[in-house]
Amino acid sequence: MKKTSTRLADGRELIYYDQRDDSVRDAVDRRPLDPTVTTSEVRRDPLLGDSIAVASHRQGRIYHPPADECPLCPSQGDRLSEIPDSSYDAVVFENRFPSLAGDSGRCEVVCFTSDHNASFADLTEEQARLVLDAWTDRTSELSHLPSVEQVFCFENRGAEIGVTLGHPHGQIYAYPFTTPRTALMLRSVAAHKEATGGENLFDDVLRRELADERVVLEGEHWVAFVPYAAHWPYEVHLYPKRRVPDLLALDEDARTEFPQVYLELLRRFDRIFGEGEPPTPYISAWHQAPFGALEEFEGVNRDDFALHLELFTIRRTSGKLKFLAGSESGMNVFINDVPPEAAARRLREVASS
Repeated sequence: MKKTSTRLADGRELIYYDQRDDSVRDAVDRRPLDPTVTTSEVRRDPLLGDSIAVASHRQGRIYHPPADECPLCPSQGDRLSEIPDSSYDAVVFENRFPSLAGDSGRCEVVCFTSDHNASFADLTEEQARLVLDAWTDRTSELSHLPSVEQVFCFENRGAEIGVTLGHPHGQIYAYPFTTPRTALMLRSVAAHKEATGGENLFDDVLRRELADERVVLEGEHWVAFVPYAAHWPYEVHLYPKRRVPDLLALDEDARTEFPQVYLELLRRFDRIFGEGEPPTPYISAWHQAPFGALEEFEGVNRDDFALHLELFTIRRTSGKLKFLAGSESGMNVFINDVPPEAAARRLREVASS
């Protein structure tokens, strides 16, 4: 992998990730852009104890542009985009409309391929490995920023999810705090460790899932399963079999196998609702240990956390979506319409030939 860092016309960082070491990336951003102005502010809810980002400048972000005006495609002739070069393998750049900025963190966009009509599932194993390396590199770089405590790599896919740009891409949020979801996990890990005399909760959960009927697919280094208490109709968790706290700690064997397992998982998601259905909308979310202090989680350190990816869709059956209504949105109590065992069985049935 070759990494080339440059700057866009308004001063934002852009990084090319290339498979070839002889790639030259010297194109200049020719757009007449003013410096980026953001109004991001993090406010803490005193009742719930969580944090909210207020970012009014995002109201002006690009919304469903036509394909020939996509800002994530390479620049061609006089059609200038966020990527100055006429081609790329993978690229990461600072979001022009970030939810978090400055002392409040950082937001980046990750373009998986220059092919506007592709999806992550269409990537080759080599391309998927390059994206994994880009996620890892950005996790490392962002973790060293003084304002950052947690790095979150994710992909939103599909208009039903709320995606406003159709080009295959994801994002990276670098938070100035430990996110509420991660804090809940760490509290559970701490309680389990104390109750069992030192046992690791993630290890125990993975051991139980490996022995149950909800395993979807399994490799030598990774396992994907529908969790016992799945929140969403089709939800899969992907774990490396050797517990590591973050992407940086994956060994070469796990990094090599990841594209095979993950691409197969995404392709099965696109087949679960049958032929002729539109692509399955989904969210794919990497959970990594925070880089900040963990004193509030007594007895827990970073190595107690287990890196894993959660993949889920809001589609519950053909033509129907799972909406977060009163119980989910009002009380955070999910009601799942599809038994996890049935979801796992369906995902096994649609295995590729």
